[in-house]
Amino acid sequence: MLPNFAPKEVLNPVNQIAKTAGERIMEIYKTDFQVKQKSDHSPLTLADMAAHEIIVTELEKLTPDLPILSEESAKIPYDKRVTWGRYWLVDPLDGTREFVKRNGEFTVNIALIDDHKPILGVVYVPVSGITYFAAQGNGAFKSLPEQSPEQIQVRTCPKDRLIVAGSRSHANESLQKFIAALNVEVELLTIGSSLKSCLVAEGKADIYPRFGLTSEWDTAAAHCVVEEAGGYLTDTQLQPLRYNTKASLLNPHFLVFGDAQQDWARYL
Repeated sequence: MLPNFAPKEVLNPVNQIAKTAGERIMEIYKTDFQVKQKSDHSPLTLADMAAHEIIVTELEKLTPDLPILSEESAKIPYDKRVTWGRYWLVDPLDGTREFVKRNGEFTVNIALIDDHKPILGVVYVPVSGITYFAAQGNGAFKSLPEQSPEQIQVRTCPKDRLIVAGSRSHANESLQKFIAALNVEVELLTIGSSLKSCLVAEGKADIYPRFGLTSEWDTAAAHCVVEEAGGYLTDTQLQPLRYNTKASLLNPHFLVFGDAQQDWARYL
């Protein structure tokens, strides 16, 4: 396939690739798997590597001319990456800590980046079989097993009560300060992986503030889903996150929100 294809042309095959990787993850999830530590002390399992190999192999078949950046192949130098106009950005198993805890809150994330922006995003939830997906200009959808996909959209914030999505494994004092600054009744939904952004995209949460370390593969797929659902994923200056613009693959602190009428920056 030519590199300049429309993202919606590959949405169905990418959904299937994510599902296939998710099925392999679930096979390992049901075993007595071992957990290793990477150099940054984050966990690594056989499931991360197995999903990585499936996704990379299938994406290379689908679009042989496009480069692929995966969490498990992240040592590609910036002087090479900087030449990429369009590429795949993959987190084969987002939420490895949740996988290790066996709480089901982990996802497969596949994004297509073009000119530093995500133009396709697929977030697959292996335990439930739910898929969130979007392609630029075509809206965002949620698909349950054996059901037709339904379009999703963000919600307008109620005036007196907000639902905040927060990390299950990475909650911190900054999040508590942000919640206190909102000065309204707040329900905090804690959940792992990119599911927090997906909660905003489908109107089940109003905002997901992240004041900790994440990498570009953690956000890209859900970023597309959020934007196509009418929402935003921005840095703390309310500027959209951009991808592959620097040597480091770490994200700045960011906000995911649905209602731009709220002045979220005033609570930082």
